[in-house]
Amino acid sequence: MSLAYHDRPYRKGVGVMLLSRSGLIFVGQRIDQVAEGWQMPQGGVDDGESAVQAALRECEEEIGTRNVAVLAESRHWRPYDLPEPIADKVWRGRYRGQKQKWFALRFLGEDGEIRVAEVAEPEFRAWRWVDAAELMRLIVPFKRPVYREILAEFDHLLD
Repeated sequence: MSLAYHDRPYRKGVGVMLLSRSGLIFVGQRIDQVAEGWQMPQGGVDDGESAVQAALRECEEEIGTRNVAVLAESRHWRPYDLPEPIADKVWRGRYRGQKQKWFALRFLGEDGEIRVAEVAEPEFRAWRWVDAAELMRLIVPFKRPVYREILAEFDHLLD
C-alpha cells in the first residue's frame, strides 16, 4: 500500500534547460500525454550518479545527444508536486513529485543531431526551440512555478 499523497517523499531528479547558440530553449512535446504536454528534458538521478551526470544522461536518453557544454547549475534543489491523480499512477505511487537540480546546457551541434524519435525509449513526439515567454505558455500549470524560478536564475544565459 502506498503512502497518502502528502506523506510521500520527492523523487530526486534533474532538469535541463538546453540552450541553442542564439539563446532559445529546447522544449519537447511528451509522447504519453493527450494534452499538449511540453517540457524541458528531465529525469531521475540513478544510484551512484551525480546530478550533472544524470543531466547529461537524460540529454542522451531523451534527445539523442550529449553534444552539450555545461553552463550553469541551479543554486537550489527545486521541488514540484504532481497533481494527485498523476502522482498515483507514475513511479508506482511512491512519490508526490520531484525535487530537481537544474542545469543550463549549451547545445553545440546541429539540429539534425536532435533525434527525439530515434532514442531507445522515446519520451517526446516533437520538439522545437522557443523563447522564455513561449516556454511558459506551453508548460503544464503545475510546473510553471519551478520554470519561472529557473528562467530567472539562468536569465543571464538567454541572450
